[in-house]
Amino acid sequence: MSKIGIMGGTFDPIHLGHLIAAETARQQCGLHEVWFIPSCGPPLKSDEPGVSSQRRFEMVCGAIESNAAFRALDIELLRGGVSYSYDTVTELQRRYPRNSFSYIIGSDRINDLPQWYKIEQLAKYITFIGLERPSDPILIEMLPSYLKERITLIQMPAIDISSTAIRGKVSEGQSVQYLVPDSVLSYIRRYSLYES
Repeated sequence: MSKIGIMGGTFDPIHLGHLIAAETARQQCGLHEVWFIPSCGPPLKSDEPGVSSQRRFEMVCGAIESNAAFRALDIELLRGGVSYSYDTVTELQRRYPRNSFSYIIGSDRINDLPQWYKIEQLAKYITFIGLERPSDPILIEMLPSYLKERITLIQMPAIDISSTAIRGKVSEGQSVQYLVPDSVLSYIRRYSLYES
């Protein structure tokens, strides 16, 4: 059975923090692969993605192409609507019954887990890898017991990069070199993405 990590999110755009988080989780948790699954619409965020799903998916594909352990799936984009992790995991288990899955999520998402759609059922099917940052501690003691036992905490390098900040820099004409992979930077420039 292969151990697969899932990296979800809008990836608008994908940046080096996402890739470092995925590689850190892969190494520390002995994952065979990490699958990047861009969401169509995030359930716990009010803002819509800044660029089309196709553009976001193409940036993810370009960003991960040099790592043989990384893979991109467009199942949430093809499904459309709000992307619920429960629906995604159900579909993944149907397609890949020989794999075991773990969601790789940051401190903020771990603390939000009780709000996730059908979280009790989801927690029966998968585990969670929590990336703990010193600036954003995980409040593990505040979580229900059915979640505590399904979470593995690992230390995340202190890298303060966000897609929101990257979009803001691009719109203001500032450089985002070294915040995103070169392929993503070239893509943003080629299609004039995030410009005001």
